[in-house]
Amino acid sequence: MEKLIETLKSGGTLLYPTDTIWGIGCDATNVDAINKIFEIKKRDKTKSMIILVESEKRLQDLVDVPEMAWEIIDLSEKPVTIIYDSPRGLPKELLAEDGSIGIRLVKTEFLKKLISKLNKPLVSTSANLSGDRSPMKFSDISKEIINAVDVVADEDHDKVSEYSGSSVIRVWNDGRIKVIRE
Repeated sequence: MEKLIETLKSGGTLLYPTDTIWGIGCDATNVDAINKIFEIKKRDKTKSMIILVESEKRLQDLVDVPEMAWEIIDLSEKPVTIIYDSPRGLPKELLAEDGSIGIRLVKTEFLKKLISKLNKPLVSTSANLSGDRSPMKFSDISKEIINAVDVVADEDHDKVSEYSGSSVIRVWNDGRIKVIRE
């Protein structure tokens, strides 16, 4: 864990198991690290990435959380990423064209501990080249991706993900909602 934190704090990238699939991550406040992930994935910079947070407090520090979002988080049985309006303290490189950001409040102990020790939100994007299939297990990840990141987490290399991704729901501050992915 210490090596992972040290790498993230120094602007490095991480290959790690999320609460869904394997992901590539970095400190969500470090623009250079974010740009490195776009390069690793060969991803168009107009496509936004999501971030993970470990606590309700960190979520509330970043966005105004509409009541409907709390209900969705409480009722969702699978991991859910909610897209919020007007985040605070995040670089524009992470945001969608409309200025919104997708954030998932994680439940796994590994991720809670990692994000808490980093003390910053964590970028999360699938550990694949843009357009390729998302990795359901570590052995699905290409050597190109593994070799491109700065550090690989030792967690869950044998585990197959229960989910191929999170649900994605857009929640506006005015109460409107839209399911983007179930």
